[in-house]
Amino acid sequence: MRDTKDRIRHALSFEIIALMLVTPLGAWAFDLPFNHIGIVALVSATIATGWNYLYNLMFDHAMLRIAGHVRKTIALRILHALLFEGGLLLILLPFIAWYLSVSLIEAFLMDVAFAAFYLVYAFVYNWLYDLVFPVPETQLSEIPDAAVER
Repeated sequence: MRDTKDRIRHALSFEIIALMLVTPLGAWAFDLPFNHIGIVALVSATIATGWNYLYNLMFDHAMLRIAGHVRKTIALRILHALLFEGGLLLILLPFIAWYLSVSLIEAFLMDVAFAAFYLVYAFVYNWLYDLVFPVPETQLSEIPDAAVER
């Protein structure tokens, strides 16, 4: 299982890279000022960083308890990303509506668009992170891809 230092590196690098991508894309997609999307993205990233740490810790503990390891198949990676984004969507919805002075429906649609971006981004980021920084107990880089991805 990953240690605290690794989890912090994971969460911070995830959010920093995402901010560099989502702020200009969001300003363009929603035709809103860059600074408004920037504030929404920054506050959302701060909240998401805490959620990311807590969620991944809970998910790994659940995997250890259920499966005895933390290796993720493609199906588990999809479930992992969907549950993470669903939880974050519920957490961020009131803030987005309030800050941008939009209805909950509009905030929901914006949040869904952000979630769609982050869903793909989280899947790719976490997969690459596991390849670059394998879990010490399993050394995923030494396990053939076919064995891990089933």
